[in-house]
Amino acid sequence: MVKLLKNIFKFLSSRFFIILMLILIQIAILFFAFYEIGNQGINIVFAFQILSIIVTLFILNRDVNPAYKVTWIVFVLLVPFAGSVFYIMFSNSRLPKRHQQRMNSIINKNAEILQSELNCVSAFKNPNYEKIVNYVRNTSGKNAYENTSVKYYPVGEAFFEDLLIELKKAKRFIFMEYYIVSEGYMWDNVFAILQEKVKEGVDVRLMYDDFGCLKHLPYYFKKKIKQTGIKVVNFNPFRPKLSSFHNYRDHRKITVIDGNVGFTGGINLSDEYINKVVKYGHWKDTAVMIKGEAVGSLTSLFLENWEFMTGISEDYHNFAPTIKEQSDGIIQVFGDSPFDRHLVAENTYINVINNAKKYVYITTPYLIIDNELLTALRTSAVAGVDVRILTPHIPDKKIIFYLTQSYYRDLVKAGVKIYEYLPGFLHAKSIISDDEIALVGTVNLDYRSMYLHMELSCMMIESSVIKDISKDFNKTLALSKQITYADIKKFSIFKKIIAWLLKIFSPLV
Repeated sequence: MVKLLKNIFKFLSSRFFIILMLILIQIAILFFAFYEIGNQGINIVFAFQILSIIVTLFILNRDVNPAYKVTWIVFVLLVPFAGSVFYIMFSNSRLPKRHQQRMNSIINKNAEILQSELNCVSAFKNPNYEKIVNYVRNTSGKNAYENTSVKYYPVGEAFFEDLLIELKKAKRFIFMEYYIVSEGYMWDNVFAILQEKVKEGVDVRLMYDDFGCLKHLPYYFKKKIKQTGIKVVNFNPFRPKLSSFHNYRDHRKITVIDGNVGFTGGINLSDEYINKVVKYGHWKDTAVMIKGEAVGSLTSLFLENWEFMTGISEDYHNFAPTIKEQSDGIIQVFGDSPFDRHLVAENTYINVINNAKKYVYITTPYLIIDNELLTALRTSAVAGVDVRILTPHIPDKKIIFYLTQSYYRDLVKAGVKIYEYLPGFLHAKSIISDDEIALVGTVNLDYRSMYLHMELSCMMIESSVIKDISKDFNKTLALSKQITYADIKKFSIFKKIIAWLLKIFSPLV
């Protein structure tokens, strides 16, 4: 009896049942509207219902992720007029066609240059990894390289120390691209070096996301930076107007020095990332430094966004790597963006998960995933793969954390082990499998990262650095609490209701 009641409740709380009820309500409203037409003529309610039905049929026939379809259908049927208007204005998960064509032209130009300089990598011990590399190259235009070394940073403080050292060595150029730049200890130290390098004749460029920095930087920041001789661009400037274009943000973190040294990972230029300011307990983040040929892909990603925002075309050859490093693995740096129809980051994660034989370890600050990724995780766990996911214990956004926790139940029931990092907020974004493949980058496991943001990842295959990443994961695991099914059942009713409501609209969060 208890099991039957649980199944009934599960059905009643499903998106399918909600949509079914909304459709029945719409039919009832239409019935009464038709009745009223006989007495008063066409009324406004009837017009709204017809509009919602037309929009719903249009949504059903669109070639987009099913989760987006379901969410928008619920919204349109729930509030016919407002839902329809919002869908027309904000539903496009891709950039306007003119922007797509412009960026694709830039990307294809760089891809041709990089492909012409391709150095064939050696045979893979695991042939499945060759398929992953080929997929990434064919969708992102970025190659895999051997002559590249990688250093992994388990905390922001270690990253920051080496960042300052490498910046001081710059002779030709420094490119920096970050989602968040915030005035404080971290930025002040970086800025001081950048000013000195400009005086030495180094080409210094800074690009930051305008929306990401909206509450972090004063209005005069850009002008102040320009006065020092640093070239600066704020990506997709935020304007107070209704436009879906504001959805598309530059979430990448890039530093390139002389084309030979590059940094990326989850760390922005803000004091909480190096624990100079404590906001949500200890801030756990990760990054990598790469040296050698693969740095060319980081440079290419920066120049693509720079050209898109400024219209200034650069000759990539002037910024190409000039050194080769000894390495024992294959490195592939690639970007993902809303400019194309390839979900490169998500599909690469799914490929790694599906090819895992022993284990898959994932760190993510947010866990708001679609059915494809959820299925891959559950399938691997049921198949006997040790699947573990690390999330924060102290969140930066409580409501979003409730939504993250709402995915625990299905994953834990399938055998996925969920852990929360007890000392504070875990902002690291990585996936490791079988000590053979790993990705460290800027990608969160949520809809915005997978569908709307400019992101990047550094993929490492059959490299010794993967053991460092795995070792750090296990150290972090020792500071974390495993979330059991009993823990999930103890979540408060308030939390469950909020999560249940948010989950319906999770693709829009």
